[in-house]
Amino acid sequence: MSSAHDPGTTHFGFKTVAEDKKESLVRGVFDSVASKYDVMNDVMSAGLHRIWKRFAVDQLQLRNGEKVLDLASGTGDLIALMKPLVGEAGAVLHTDINAAMLAEGRNRLLDRGVIAPSSQCNAEALPFADRSFDAVTIAFGLRNVTHKDKALAEMHRVLRVGGRALVLEFSKPNALLKAPYDWYSFNLLPRMGAAIAGDKESYQYLAESIRMHPDQAALKAMFDAAGFSRTEFFNLTGGIVAVHRGYRLR
Repeated sequence: MSSAHDPGTTHFGFKTVAEDKKESLVRGVFDSVASKYDVMNDVMSAGLHRIWKRFAVDQLQLRNGEKVLDLASGTGDLIALMKPLVGEAGAVLHTDINAAMLAEGRNRLLDRGVIAPSSQCNAEALPFADRSFDAVTIAFGLRNVTHKDKALAEMHRVLRVGGRALVLEFSKPNALLKAPYDWYSFNLLPRMGAAIAGDKESYQYLAESIRMHPDQAALKAMFDAAGFSRTEFFNLTGGIVAVHRGYRLR
């Protein structure tokens, strides 16, 4: 979001950049890491990201025949979990703003035998009609969006009444975990990025972007401001990750 004193800037990690430059900077990060994204997720989280994603999908309580929009789908982990739950009568849309991530995800989903329509789109301006989906999800993508409030408003707009939105994202860990988590993020994580993905800077950005993302209470307030009802969050792994869920009730 823009700072109060300079409405033309936003954060890219710890750097302050022009708002209209952030999207291309983020695209550069994910163009760079797309082919190694899944491997790095497993290494970075010691495989925990798979448990976090399964927990998140469980909170949706998806039913056969429902239509789901997955934003910032990346390599499609959430889609692979959700598609069997909505069945052949339902649909899960695979979307991302980044073409390289979208292509990587489509290939990986096909390798898993999962067929999902793909669409390159911006979470801040979705090309879908009002009240089109039963659920909208975004996992580890909201922190990269320039205007998070616009993305949440769009998620609300495209939901049917009774539909639910879910955000899985890094958040603020508890006091006991903060120091070791910070040390890990700023010392080990960029080194792993360099060793495995050949890209230290992108993983430095990812560590910084987590720190600039709204904490649990702030993101809940943003859900409420976007029109969601019954908003709540669930802390996972001591708050390193949180799942936020809200409903469109009118």
